[in-house]
Amino acid sequence: MASSGQELRQGHDVVPKVDPHDEPSAQWGWHGTFPRGTQIAGWFIAAVMFFMMIGNQIGHVEDIFLGLTGGIIIVLQLLAIRRRRTSWRR
Repeated sequence: MASSGQELRQGHDVVPKVDPHDEPSAQWGWHGTFPRGTQIAGWFIAAVMFFMMIGNQIGHVEDIFLGLTGGIIIVLQLLAIRRRRTSWRR
């Protein structure tokens, strides 16, 4: 019968990188981020913003907002790549 709560990991082979007292979810397994998935999603969303500019808009207000949003996403992506490459040198 399945339990209604989360079961704690019993193995001692995995040591969490965070303190379980600060973040209790670390006791139940993987605890981290998706760096590669976040990068792929950011580039995809930026491309979608620019593809949405193709259409039957009469005014260009939509184009300005889509272009600015896509441009900001690209700048943030490039800053994240730069920060990731130079973080080990500090």
